[in-house]
Amino acid sequence: MKLREYQEQGADFLYENSRAMILAPVGAGKTAMTLAAMQDLGGRFLVLAPLRVCKTVWPVEQPKWAPKLRLAVAVGTPAQRAAALASDADVVVTNYDNLQWLATQPLKFDAIVFDELTRLKNPSGARFKALHKVIDKINIRWGLTGSFTSNGLEDVFGQCKIVNQSLLGRSKGAFLQQYFSLINPDYGEWAARTGALEAVMQRIKPATFVLEPGEYADKLPPCHMVEMRCDMEDRTPYEQMKKDSIFENITAVTAAVAINKLQQIASGFIYDENREARWTGTHKFDLLDEILAENQNDNTIVVYNYKEELAELQRRYPHAKTIDGNVEAWNAGKIPLLLIHPKSAGHGLNLQYGGNKIIFVSLPWSLELFEQTVGRLHRGGQKHDVWCYIIMTNKTVDERIWANLHNKQALSDIALAELRQ
Repeated sequence: MKLREYQEQGADFLYENSRAMILAPVGAGKTAMTLAAMQDLGGRFLVLAPLRVCKTVWPVEQPKWAPKLRLAVAVGTPAQRAAALASDADVVVTNYDNLQWLATQPLKFDAIVFDELTRLKNPSGARFKALHKVIDKINIRWGLTGSFTSNGLEDVFGQCKIVNQSLLGRSKGAFLQQYFSLINPDYGEWAARTGALEAVMQRIKPATFVLEPGEYADKLPPCHMVEMRCDMEDRTPYEQMKKDSIFENITAVTAAVAINKLQQIASGFIYDENREARWTGTHKFDLLDEILAENQNDNTIVVYNYKEELAELQRRYPHAKTIDGNVEAWNAGKIPLLLIHPKSAGHGLNLQYGGNKIIFVSLPWSLELFEQTVGRLHRGGQKHDVWCYIIMTNKTVDERIWANLHNKQALSDIALAELRQ
């Protein structure tokens, strides 16, 4: 497969810099850039990543972008992890939860990659300290992240230190003294000084590749559709409903009702006859947590279809707001998380000024509803690339809805096709 032009530039940047960071949104191809650079550079690489990314991203992307490399995933039991670590693989991928275990192992690597670098933003944390002790001899260090500063300028220090401590120094205290003012000594609260952000970014610029497509003043910017996939921990409820149209006395009386139930189970719950939700898994919402975290909680619209999805979103994110009465605040950049139902995203609703990211927890059946919901963000006045994430549960009706959405296939046809599989 061929890298896009900006991905080629990112891969070249890594190849040319032994201590480097890539800043790009989820779905921009940070893994592809890194794998291409790895294959060209040679050597043995250790990759640290969130568990889901270890299992479902690196092993899938490696054959596409670096087919000459051998990759091993070091997750699971200590014996399984040790076997992967001791293998002759060119790339060994493990998750951040294993860092303290990893610090006790012999590490024979030429380079290390920190996928989702923000996991190491706290230099006082146990993970950071455990890792810092054992990577002194690893000269090549690359960090991948969505953004440095959405949670505050203070977070930048730890991320830079683990990659290259010469960027912002060795001491966080000295960093704070230089760029911040102590506003509450009793609680150790600091506030960034005027011009601090610009000054810090200038310091780290030589070591950082930032995917900045630029601002679009006179034309509509691109809209990137990114599929984000997850698995059910237990497929029994889905398979039972699919086979028998019944699960724990919850009966689907028609094919259309059955397919609606299947979509609910794909999202991790199912309504009973009393419209009470019974939960079967949290896979989609766990993945949503990861997407938001990797994008540093940048202002984002989250689209839901069911009331129970809204309820779960509000449980997880108490600060989130629904669309009612909050359009102006969103467009002013004051709402980090906006929850919206496709039927509320009517024509003429302008949401393009408050952010450029939108995530569908589940998809609407209607192409018109889908397009007009995305169109609230991707419209005239939007100055940045729009990133639209589609969360889908593998091997469920989610995939069929997504595949057929643009074909405008009738609900009944999709239902019958899914139930006959």
